[in-house]
Amino acid sequence: MDIRLLQAVPSDTERAAVDAVLGAPASGWDGGVRVNARDSHLAYGGRAMRERRHELVPALQALQARVGWISEGGLGYVCERLQVPPAEAWGVATFYALLATSPRPRRMLHVCDDVGCRDNGGREVEAALVAAGGPAVAHEPSGTHMQLDANTPAWMHSPCLGLCDQAPAVLVTDAGDPAVERLIGRVTADVARALLAGAAPGADALANTVVPQVGDPSLVLLQRVGVVDPTSLTAYRNAGGYAALGRALQLGAEGVIAEVTASRLVGRGGAAFPTGRKWEAVRTQRATPHYLICNADESEPGTFKDRVLLTGDPFAIVEAMTIAAFATGCEHGFVYLRAEYPLANERLQGAITQARAAGLLGENILGQPFRFDIEIRRGAGAYICGEETALFESIEGKRGEPRSKPPFPVQSGVFGKPTLVNNVETLANVLPIVLHGGAAFAAIGTTQSTGTRLFCLSGAVERPGVYEAPFGTSLKALLKTAGASPRMRAVLLGGAAGTFLPAADTDFPLSLEGARAAETTLGSGVVMVFDDSQDLEAAVLRIAAFFRDESCGQCVPCRVGTVRQEEALHRLARGKTRGGAEAEFALLEEIGVAMRDASICGLGQTAYAAVESAVKRLQLFQGGAV
Repeated sequence: MDIRLLQAVPSDTERAAVDAVLGAPASGWDGGVRVNARDSHLAYGGRAMRERRHELVPALQALQARVGWISEGGLGYVCERLQVPPAEAWGVATFYALLATSPRPRRMLHVCDDVGCRDNGGREVEAALVAAGGPAVAHEPSGTHMQLDANTPAWMHSPCLGLCDQAPAVLVTDAGDPAVERLIGRVTADVARALLAGAAPGADALANTVVPQVGDPSLVLLQRVGVVDPTSLTAYRNAGGYAALGRALQLGAEGVIAEVTASRLVGRGGAAFPTGRKWEAVRTQRATPHYLICNADESEPGTFKDRVLLTGDPFAIVEAMTIAAFATGCEHGFVYLRAEYPLANERLQGAITQARAAGLLGENILGQPFRFDIEIRRGAGAYICGEETALFESIEGKRGEPRSKPPFPVQSGVFGKPTLVNNVETLANVLPIVLHGGAAFAAIGTTQSTGTRLFCLSGAVERPGVYEAPFGTSLKALLKTAGASPRMRAVLLGGAAGTFLPAADTDFPLSLEGARAAETTLGSGVVMVFDDSQDLEAAVLRIAAFFRDESCGQCVPCRVGTVRQEEALHRLARGKTRGGAEAEFALLEEIGVAMRDASICGLGQTAYAAVESAVKRLQLFQGGAV
């Protein structure tokens, strides 16, 4: 592959796409890579590569967006511009699911086939697309893939698109017209056929992001969503926006951290680490600079709360990041945003631009000797990059493979510097804490779980969407509020890395301690309901396939274990076991323990959780075919 890269010549369009990201080359382009394969070690590497390597993924994304795929010539041009060895760039390009290294049609329909969409109209959409345009395009690589007409739209399967409340969902991308990129919900067979035929997408399904509780005076994190114009800084400030930043500057960095610590806020991404402790650890690090990262790469099947906050209240996240940066001494921030959220990218970039113009980002913020700015880095289709150290690798222009700890991110994170990482919901809580004080925040919820929590209700419910509830609210009450099906059979709590609960076991408080007592987890806030019309065994098989697909492959327990787990489940589902069902269940347990105890990161450590609960709590895979 390196030889082909060194011989291939990029098109004018490809060069223009890359130059738009990297800037014009200093010495022009001579029609091909100037160093042959034998001498490539003399040109690549060193300080030049280290300084610009972080631009690799954005450059590849620019190629993909302009042409529809990454050709040998285009990739070679990126390697020449950034002084990155072709083999390394190829490894990065082939790691991310949304980057293609073989020809694709300019227009692609990415059709969600995950658990949230499959039983909610997804199968009908897929059947319509098969009838209209043939089977789905394989991801990478495929012999028939090379024969596709660049001008004939095609479709492919996609993992969860984060639109479970509006299932079924489709992401439309079009290299010929980037403005067409849209995430569309409640897709019908007719709409899918029209999109495949080349029709322009209709009104964006997320254009009016609302929540079922809109207007409820008790809302804290969701109070502005669906009420205040998310594209207007003026509207945000008229609704109380940026009062928290003013208050933070009055309190000072230590005062802000003291309030966050007093609030007993813990991370909302699933790990539940004390936020104040993390902020203090970053603030006291001597190495500089300090970096701040908002982890907005929510890719957990069934999770969509970050999407709602980013599209419905983007200025709040910008303000919260600014406060966090002030408290911890960060001068530069990244929002690592999943690529499947085009509207969130648009809204957030608009908020950043307006805040910068108003003196709320950049130098001397609000007239104080404090500077901070934010940059959006879009993911490229890798669930593993939601793990914070894999996210660092991705920002640095590498494959998203988790790092071993220690050192911990607060000591050595992105670019080897002290780094504060918080997810979107965690940051959203900073504003009420600073405005009203940590003690007032801690008075909400329970002793061990303070504040409110966002839950993503989907599946067999009448009113799907993001709900905000104080910690300690019972799961049973929340399900009733959302209109759970009277024929409810089970609930998946916490997402693909969470656990299945029988319908009879849902009467417990939604708090960290309540979840522990119920031997489950709140995880990313997923509450997916299944009734007796849905195939639970098929859902478990899809979760197993998800972990097999999304494993980065770096460590053996996860790389091999997720494959063996899925194989055993399929044998049980078909009734063609090796040594009987009990032997297969024993094998699953052995694999699960190995993944949990020996995997490098949380993906492998939790890959067995939902499967184990399905087998032990729901008694699935006990009787033969699915």
